[in-house]
Amino acid sequence: MRVAVLSPVVWRTPPRKYGPWEQVASNIAEGLIEKGIDVTLFATSDSVTKAKLESVINNPYGENSGLDAKVCECLHISHLMECANEFDIIHNNYDFLPLTYSRLIKTPMVTTIHGFSSPKIVTVYKKYNDFNNYVSISNSNRSPELKYTATVYNGINEKEFTFKKEHGDYLLFFGRIHPDKGTYESIEIAKMAGMKLIISGLIQDEKYFEEKVNPYIDGENIIYAGNSGPDKRNELLGGAYLLLHPISFEEPFGLSVVESYFCGTPVIAFNRGSMPELVSDGKTGFLVSGINEAAEALKKIKGINRVDCFTWAKSKFTRSKMADDYIDVYKKVLYNK
Repeated sequence: MRVAVLSPVVWRTPPRKYGPWEQVASNIAEGLIEKGIDVTLFATSDSVTKAKLESVINNPYGENSGLDAKVCECLHISHLMECANEFDIIHNNYDFLPLTYSRLIKTPMVTTIHGFSSPKIVTVYKKYNDFNNYVSISNSNRSPELKYTATVYNGINEKEFTFKKEHGDYLLFFGRIHPDKGTYESIEIAKMAGMKLIISGLIQDEKYFEEKVNPYIDGENIIYAGNSGPDKRNELLGGAYLLLHPISFEEPFGLSVVESYFCGTPVIAFNRGSMPELVSDGKTGFLVSGINEAAEALKKIKGINRVDCFTWAKSKFTRSKMADDYIDVYKKVLYNK
């Protein structure tokens, strides 16, 4: 089976720091390689992979303001589509634009829908639904207007994370700094609990950061650790008492939640989107409805066994399991199995 994995070119695959879609595309490619699948990864030239690497974009446009995003996308996606007949199946991790080629090529396409940036893009997914095979990354993130082949949870390379039997003394917010992700709410929860908070993530909304986050950063009780790469991510997650995930949107998935579990660190998350599928309430953390409930739930975290967090993640969210699930999808598409 010859599989082409299409990754975005906003960031490197895998990303140096932030880049969730590139991270998942990398995990898919490397996971398939470990299963003996012939994989070609379409990504930026500086990407790191054991697969064959195909690229026409040298550097990620997220790291180079001189590059035009649309030009990069068009060159990158068209490069794959022009050699589509070299593959048995194309695995699209680049949103809706590659769908517009699906009637022009003979190679079947599997599209992982990593989320809907706007309800408007559902129109494109609807148009090409009969020519594509859609995979959702959580059951909660399914549009009732679309047909799906499967739900496959994002899988993590657990070797990149270190299980810590003992917890640290700080709360952690790990994610992009944006109102959707609840950075300010994490600060409020930490203040109510009287605990130190470390914030790490890409500043995606500068105004929000300056108005709602930066005024509280004092380097002692509220600390901003910057946008962390893999090593620092492992250190921060493993050393935390708890990961706070007070989202204000219907999040399709939450990589940091699963990554936290592999370090043994429990999670308190607002009960929205995919969180009921990722958080085993009362066993790996708690689902809450607001900051007051979160502060109350903090008092019960000592009852959470860190081994249970790791075991939960190991049973559902490994790279190996994700690869197996996608191979099942490919077989269903290619052989109707």
